[in-house]
Amino acid sequence: MNLSQSPKKVLSAVALATLALSLAACNKQGNTGAGSTLVIQESADIPTLDPGTSYDTGSGQVVENLYETLLTYKGNSLTELTPLLATEWTEGNDGREYRFTLREGVKFHAGNEFKCADAEYTFRRNLVTNTGESGNWFLSESLLGTGANANDDQSITWQRITDAVKCDGETLVFTLPKADPAFLAKLAYTGQGIVDSAHAREIGEWDGTEATWKAAVGKDLMGSPLAKDPSGTGAYRLNEKTATSLSATAFDDYWGDKARIKNVIIQLVPEQAARLQAFEKGDADIVETGGRPIIEEQLKGKPGIAILDNLPDTGAFGFSMNQNMKDATKIGSGKLDGQGIPANFFSDVDVRRGFVAAFNVPQYIKEVQAGKGEARNFLLPDTFPGYDKNLAAPKFDLDAARAAFQKAWNGEVWKNGFTLNATYRAGSVTAQTGMELLKQNIESLNPKFRMNIVAKQWSDILRDGNAGKELMIVTGWAPDYADPDNYVHTFYSSDGYYQPRLNLKDTQLDTWINEARSITDTERRNKLYSDIARRAADQAYYVLLPSNPGILAYRDTLKGVSNDAFNPMLAFRTGTLWKALSKG
Repeated sequence: MNLSQSPKKVLSAVALATLALSLAACNKQGNTGAGSTLVIQESADIPTLDPGTSYDTGSGQVVENLYETLLTYKGNSLTELTPLLATEWTEGNDGREYRFTLREGVKFHAGNEFKCADAEYTFRRNLVTNTGESGNWFLSESLLGTGANANDDQSITWQRITDAVKCDGETLVFTLPKADPAFLAKLAYTGQGIVDSAHAREIGEWDGTEATWKAAVGKDLMGSPLAKDPSGTGAYRLNEKTATSLSATAFDDYWGDKARIKNVIIQLVPEQAARLQAFEKGDADIVETGGRPIIEEQLKGKPGIAILDNLPDTGAFGFSMNQNMKDATKIGSGKLDGQGIPANFFSDVDVRRGFVAAFNVPQYIKEVQAGKGEARNFLLPDTFPGYDKNLAAPKFDLDAARAAFQKAWNGEVWKNGFTLNATYRAGSVTAQTGMELLKQNIESLNPKFRMNIVAKQWSDILRDGNAGKELMIVTGWAPDYADPDNYVHTFYSSDGYYQPRLNLKDTQLDTWINEARSITDTERRNKLYSDIARRAADQAYYVLLPSNPGILAYRDTLKGVSNDAFNPMLAFRTGTLWKALSKG
């Protein structure tokens, strides 16, 4: 899942003052029970509420509370699954068939009763609309044997889609072309939340028929009717979404244990100082703080504030380097003349090696992560299988960086210099600081080197990054399901999710990646991932950011947040769904 967020727009001073008063009023309308309000402040927008295209943390934190999947993770386990909208399931035909018994007595927010037809419609819609901007690529891999933008493949037919997922009475049946040991975990992904098919058709979504399926292939769902008017089975229903806020209310007809907090408000507050002020006053329960240094230096020990530390780090981050920039307006002169760069500037391995060697990981750990974390050798969490801790991580070495740049482009880079633009999400202190550290070291090597840092909204970065129109951005990933392939294929494959951000073709990596994702031999898979990590480091495909144990600050009146309950596969920020929280 795409990691990060960014502010939608800047609020005026008057708007912020009004906001503070309104938040204080709603947050203090009740200290306990169903009358209370959970207030969250972010620096970011929420791109979509359509689970069929939700693939970022900003959207996911809402979608996972409005919708529900067939399965979910048990407690704080990363791999153990438990029923949610399904009550049980059976596996057959050597792992190529799954039959799900569905929960009865469940209602959607629009009032319709949950039936097998809704699940059938949901998964067929996800297969039909499947694009690289959603998490449906891995669903398509399991059910159709293909991946992102799968419906560009003319071999995909309506018959293949309907054979893959269908109802046998009220039993949901999946048929896979080959066994996939990660299939059940994929069904627990937030983006596979079950939608209300009758409501979807009524508001203008795809009608679910053979006559119209081709017209729905690859359709952009970010602003879809369902994104504006969702109807899920979750414990919360949408109340209102504007450019600067979202509010949700506990669903009275929820089938499970009722939510303990009546209302949830997510407010977009770009200014960090305003968020921290509201947090310290108790007008917000959880805010985007700006990372560990802020929590350690400004919030720890303050009255009313609780800290949860050393949370599991399942994210992986790096600066991507686009080897074939698709936007000529963002590369200056387009030449190696000191005033810009050619579109394929990063296709030279020595350019990439220069940037990698110029990034001071120990300084980043000290300044951004308050000394927590370790340098990584690969874009895979070191807690996951497949990570080889015996491989050395890239070293900060300005002499090595200088030597690499002197070789790059047959000496033209060092002789003429360059000017390039790197992008970070507006409001992210950690991303901005990381870029500034890199800029400082790059420009110290040669007075002709210039690196401009540009702040952009998260939605714009998503759009342009996925179109190959960003040169260098912070690229991050949280696991969709617990398998190393979810990271390795995503970051390094020539047909992986982040390929548009890199535009690379490494046939050796592709061969190893494809073998590793098709076998169950753990020893062989680990060897392959070690080989992939070694080659990826040698080719310097990313500037790697270190591991970063999580830390969370929250108001101590908020109950239900704990290390034992925290699951990084669920619930961005809190580690548990809103329905499990209470205030008192």
